[in-house]
Amino acid sequence: MSENNEKVGDIANEDLNVTGTGAEDVKPVEVVTESAGEMVAEEKPILREKKDKKAKAEAKAAAAKASPEEFDWESYEKDGFFTSSSFTDQQKLYEETLSTVAVDEVVEGKVISMNSREVVINIGQKSEGVVSLNEFRYNPDLKIGDMVEVYVESQEDKKGQLVLSHKKARAYNSWDRVNSALENNEIITGYIKCRTKGGMIVDVFGIESFLPGSQIDVKPIRDYDVYVGKTMEFRVVKINQEFKNVVVSHKALIEAELEQQKKEIISKLEKGQVLEGTVKNITSYGVFIDLGGVDGLVHITDLSWGRVNHPEEIVQLDQKLNVVILDFDDDKKRIALGLKQLTPHPWDSLSETLKVGDKVKGKVVVMADYGAFVEINTGVEGLIHVSEMSWSQHLRSAQEFMKVGDEIEAVILTLDREERKMSLGIKQLKSDPWENIDQKYSLNSRHKARVRNFTNFGVFVEIEEGVDGLIHISDLSWTKKIKHPAEFTSIDAEIDVVVLEIDKDNRRLSLGHKQLEENPWDVFEDFFTVDSIHEGTVIEVFDKGAIIALPYGVEGFATPKHLVKEDGNPAVVEDKLNFKVIEFNKGAKKIIVSHSRVFEDEKKGSETASKRAESDNTKKAARKLKSSLEKTTLGDISELQALKDEMEEKEAKSIGKKKK
Repeated sequence: MSENNEKVGDIANEDLNVTGTGAEDVKPVEVVTESAGEMVAEEKPILREKKDKKAKAEAKAAAAKASPEEFDWESYEKDGFFTSSSFTDQQKLYEETLSTVAVDEVVEGKVISMNSREVVINIGQKSEGVVSLNEFRYNPDLKIGDMVEVYVESQEDKKGQLVLSHKKARAYNSWDRVNSALENNEIITGYIKCRTKGGMIVDVFGIESFLPGSQIDVKPIRDYDVYVGKTMEFRVVKINQEFKNVVVSHKALIEAELEQQKKEIISKLEKGQVLEGTVKNITSYGVFIDLGGVDGLVHITDLSWGRVNHPEEIVQLDQKLNVVILDFDDDKKRIALGLKQLTPHPWDSLSETLKVGDKVKGKVVVMADYGAFVEINTGVEGLIHVSEMSWSQHLRSAQEFMKVGDEIEAVILTLDREERKMSLGIKQLKSDPWENIDQKYSLNSRHKARVRNFTNFGVFVEIEEGVDGLIHISDLSWTKKIKHPAEFTSIDAEIDVVVLEIDKDNRRLSLGHKQLEENPWDVFEDFFTVDSIHEGTVIEVFDKGAIIALPYGVEGFATPKHLVKEDGNPAVVEDKLNFKVIEFNKGAKKIIVSHSRVFEDEKKGSETASKRAESDNTKKAARKLKSSLEKTTLGDISELQALKDEMEEKEAKSIGKKKK
């Protein structure tokens, strides 16, 4: 007989009045009742000792065939059996005790034992199942006697063990529970499983929900890992029904509490009020201070009277400090705080004896193209403009003279205590080179200089620091035609110069380079005479003519008509030809040459020579004729006439040939 049957039999024996002399006379009779649609033979009425075996058999048969309504209760009562009402009560009690375990349903069970790995849960009817302790990670306070929900997966496994799952039970109705929590703004409990990008994964009713990093607390969280494995309270703030995504917040639980505290603090805010706060966050532009539910910002410029590169130089996270309220908007949502204002201004403690012209020492704290800021005391700075760093007029950058961190000495140029401004200079530590410029750099004196800059009209050079000069492009060379100074020299190159002019008032020097040598045009005047012929090379050709390289580095110019060669073709670059000087201008340093004139004049020269020879012959003949006429007599006239005719005939023939 099963264990349940034994239990029910015990209950029945206790409820009935049994008379007899011994246990051997007590005989059980099974009474069949209907439970969950099935006939179950469980009940055991006890026959009285006085009845014989036949009566017992009949009673047993009748009980097996008849329902409680059809049973002959009068006969049972006459014979000493229990009443119909007591039978019904016992039947109901038995049915409740033997209710079956339904599979694939969620039931409630009681924790009866647990160890480091498993939890034993009793779901009634002496039915017990084992659940892994990992399924209760969200509930670290689980203890024996707690009632929990479990999902009945199977009445028994291969080992005959009831199979239960708490995780599935939580997930069974979890979606409805989560939606209900959102609608009713309920506080729920969740277990933080792990960290993910931007936040944490939280187990809520068996659903993996997302907890954004910004929703963990009212203050920024720097280490998310400390929350892993914790069980915390949350509110459901968002549900995506399509993708079944749930977003929860722990911050929402404490914001309501802080809101009231925040209102109290804001209502009492006043400018100039000093409050204690905690450093909540540090940025490159300032520090956020938690004043107890209300945040304020200390700008980087209000952290210290001195120069601050980053707020981390002054404060640390979670540091408690006093701050003063500088300003806030009408809604008091943006609060400006100050830290340096709690200490006296450094300018107020600046020595009264300090004056313009005094020398001071300081540290370069900031560099800019236009100058450098030097801190001579904490919070007291002066500006050295780049123009006060050197006597040189050449435009330069402040970085060429100093860098951040340099310890320097300077002279106070201006001092305004009311405006708290100071200008400094370092070039004043040296004497002005222009004070005795006439003696040091006299006219026509020769010096070495360094090329600093180019312009289209000349070269700027520096003889020494603070003494700059200009070499005009026309003063670079006697012979070369220079279009741009870069063709002649280069930046930072050393060049010899001659002082041509001094302008002390405007601090300018006019310098020359070609003046280092004598003017070669004095010599060229005698060498490149008009009609003199020289060999030259065509080095450049353009629309208006060509540049010809002549001996001794001199360049000449030839127009297009003077570039025509004897074969009728124009001269081209790199042609080496003879050129005739047709014009020489010493003042303008200009030589005009022609190649075509060379062969044209040669032709004209030959014709002129022929004409001169014939003319000479005619003149000689005439002189001879005249001489002979003077000596002849009248008898010789006929011979002279014949000679004259002969000469005229020859002359006529010569003229005819020339015309042809």
